[in-house]
Amino acid sequence: MATQPPSSETGEETEVERRNADVCNVVGSIEEIGSKWKLIVLNDLRDGEKRFNELKRSTGASSYTLSRVLDDLEEDGFIKNRKEFESPVASYYTLSEKGNALCPVFETLDAWGEDWL
Repeated sequence: MATQPPSSETGEETEVERRNADVCNVVGSIEEIGSKWKLIVLNDLRDGEKRFNELKRSTGASSYTLSRVLDDLEEDGFIKNRKEFESPVASYYTLSEKGNALCPVFETLDAWGEDWL
């Protein structure tokens, strides 16, 4: 009795593969921004540019955690870091275009949370 080869071998996409492909972007997005601290910092920066100590106070993150999260967010392109080399040196953080594009997502998730959590 001959068996049917898996769809990947025939080049045909199954319904399950189509459904999984649909959620692939969702899973990838959550993996990209999914840590609690990344979400807190991104949400906090929606109010505009902030210095490191302002973010530390408003988020409640430790210096170590905040520094690590800001580095990750900058590396991933969600925020921009502007340094002023006056005395003392100051770093200002703001959302990038990629970070600003998340604002409607935060609003939608906030509304969903109000209804369901």
